[in-house]
Amino acid sequence: MKKVIAAINMTIDGFCDHTSGVADEALHQHYADLLRSAGTVLYGRITYQLMEYWRTVLDNPTGDKGMDDFAAAIDNVPKIVFSRTLKNVDWKSAKLASQDPEQEVLELKQQSGKDVFACSPSMIVALTKLNLIDEYQLCIHPVIAGSGLPLFKNISEQITLRLIKTKTFGSGVVLHYYEPANKRTTNG
Repeated sequence: MKKVIAAINMTIDGFCDHTSGVADEALHQHYADLLRSAGTVLYGRITYQLMEYWRTVLDNPTGDKGMDDFAAAIDNVPKIVFSRTLKNVDWKSAKLASQDPEQEVLELKQQSGKDVFACSPSMIVALTKLNLIDEYQLCIHPVIAGSGLPLFKNISEQITLRLIKTKTFGSGVVLHYYEPANKRTTNG
């Protein structure tokens, strides 16, 4: 059975703001590798539309290996977009969800293949509320943003997580890998 992994960048004060992070080559390379290991990436409309930026990098490479690799990886990974307002998407590797998040994710989990990654705040919150997240990969940037979109603002009950491992980058970014305390890891 596939795992559902929540993977997101955030500031040390808990805000998801793509303009506040440390976007260096090592971090881009980490996420390029992560996307290559993904079977599917789930986005809400807002994050999906932000990610469309990478199509321009694919068309006009920057010369920065990490950024260019990330652009290629995000272009290739299958994406499912959950939106009440979008009627279609034109990215060749993207499609609109045909079901609600719970049904869509439960079906994806039953299929063979690579893991599913929830990569937007709205999807992470929705799937957390449904108890469908098997692992959280929270990439904490050494920045205090002061304001922005808090990741877990709509979670009303306590959820205890167990730290699996960490990965530290030279920039001071620390990636924390957690699993819900009530779930067991199958691959260590």
